Amino acid sequence: MDHTQLDYYRQVIESILTEYATLPYSYADIKSEVVFDRIHDRYLWIDLGWDGDRRIHGCLVHIDLIDGKIWIQRDGTEEGIAADLERAGIPKEHIVLGFRPPELRPYTGYAVC
Repeated sequence: MDHTQLDYYRQVIESILTEYATLPYSYADIKSEVVFDRIHDRYLWIDLGWDGDRRIHGCLVHIDLIDGKIWIQRDGTEEGIAADLERAGIPKEHIVLGFRPPELRPYTGYAVC
């Protein structure tokens, strides 16, 4: 993968996660944060705060760039972050649903690895 494509993938991932993180919670004191590690190509969207007396701290989306492919390690979105990546022009064969077992990946329509 050349640097132009890698930079484009980084920008797309960061833009999508940033947009998701701006959606406010109306029922609890929960804030969304994004974590972008361009050195290791790791991208996270996390929620943290309080829902009454219950602590909220969890990763909603975890994406890694590995060997020129976008690995979705965790996807807590309703529609699926892969659909957002596709709409941004990223081909399905460059998206790996890492949260799916390896033996099921050939049936997802996305990259196997």
